[in-house]
Amino acid sequence: MAVHIQHITVEEFDEFVTLPENAERLFEYIGGEVVEGVSNQQSSAIAYRLGLLVGMYLLQNNIGMVGTGADGGYRIAGERYMPDVAFVSKDRQPEPSDQAYSPIPPDLAIEVLSPSNTAHEMRIKVVNYLSVGTVVWVVDPDRKRVEVYTSGQPVRQIGIDGVLDGGAVLPGFGVAVKDIFEV
Repeated sequence: MAVHIQHITVEEFDEFVTLPENAERLFEYIGGEVVEGVSNQQSSAIAYRLGLLVGMYLLQNNIGMVGTGADGGYRIAGERYMPDVAFVSKDRQPEPSDQAYSPIPPDLAIEVLSPSNTAHEMRIKVVNYLSVGTVVWVVDPDRKRVEVYTSGQPVRQIGIDGVLDGGAVLPGFGVAVKDIFEV
């Protein structure tokens, strides 16, 4: 059973995640609540595929690093998030952080929906990511679409027949949405 603790401070969260019994578990702090990251094979495979695609792009375009997979965290607007994949430009972070939750927000956060995600939690995360300048791709395996959130712009919904591009964050990156879901 996943842990879900309500109404704690971020300081209490930071202490909670360092407890020995939590060493092998993944937690986020969303809207004042501790949320344990629980995924499934489908969502995990899609995230891994996107991480590989972004990573291959970055091998050819030396602009940054795939900052993390699903076990790397970031401090976002006073909260703690673990996107499924994150990209951080060299301009913003030349070397990887050694902290559990990096103080430097990613340029791009990729969130692949899984059954444990609630719409409320995702709305909070998207708003907070945007508040720190992070572009967000929310990947929906059930609807086979990607929602692209960029600060100051309307959300873009890209369906199965569309192409997801990297915009200003990953210039020249592109992948057919249908290819994202071929796991």
